[in-house]
Amino acid sequence: MKIERQAKILELIVKNEIGTQEELTAHLENAGFNATQATVSRDIREMKLTKVADSAGKLRYVAFKATEEDMNEKYIRIFLDGFVSMDNAGNILVIKTVSGMAMALAAALDHMDFPEIVGSIAGDDTIMCAIRTVDDTIALMGKLKRIIDK
Repeated sequence: MKIERQAKILELIVKNEIGTQEELTAHLENAGFNATQATVSRDIREMKLTKVADSAGKLRYVAFKATEEDMNEKYIRIFLDGFVSMDNAGNILVIKTVSGMAMALAAALDHMDFPEIVGSIAGDDTIMCAIRTVDDTIALMGKLKRIIDK
């Protein structure tokens, strides 16, 4: 449950301007996660979230990339927890996920910076990634398979 909640937190702060723990807790509750303020506080600390000012000066949470390795480890964990299968249709990579995890996995893939991915669209349990070429699709599937097989 913790990993799913933290994946949802990452998704929420990317998609919404959330500046307080109370706002984050409310967004989590709307998404079906019951979490106390203390739990959210621990998650923020573990995920190394920080606040930055937007152009209007309003503070909001962002994922602080202390080190690329730390963040990649978190994104890989999110990917592994939600991944079910993958297949390709030419240069389109289709990834099946655990129900409700597609957006979190798509966000993790985006942050893992695979140069082969041009863009992705996520539903509830499916991600469609546009890949530059068929050869890139095959290469990316190999990279993801190595992550899965670790």
